[in-house]
Amino acid sequence: MKKLLSTTILLTMFSTSVFAEDMSIEMLNKRDDGAKMVYSKDVARIDVGDTITWLPTSKGHNVESTLFPYTTLFRSTFDVPGVYFYQCTPHKAMGMIAIVVVGDDTSNKDTILKASKAKGKSKKKLIKLLENL
Repeated sequence: MKKLLSTTILLTMFSTSVFAEDMSIEMLNKRDDGAKMVYSKDVARIDVGDTITWLPTSKGHNVESTLFPYTTLFRSTFDVPGVYFYQCTPHKAMGMIAIVVVGDDTSNKDTILKASKAKGKSKKKLIKLLENL
């Protein structure tokens, strides 16, 4: 019994969690730092298997990515490591873009910049976000 208890304690201490996490990101007209037409997080860092739910705080916002369709309320589980880009279609010209980093893998960040087709303020913001990874 003592050996079983010791083994259980060791396995618990040195194992990684098998439970996925859930993160919520709001679509905002204004953030506390004064930024307008933004998501509540510019960079979301999550583990493989985690889920993000995007929540509109007012009408007129969405989440668009090549990974998932246009939506006003969306939930996505990320099973592949890497960097993911998304934007609010109506407000992308105002810089309402953000990224998700899954599993601390940033090996595709150069590809994201090219594939995003971001322009103007959004492109400048995306470049800055990717440089800071």
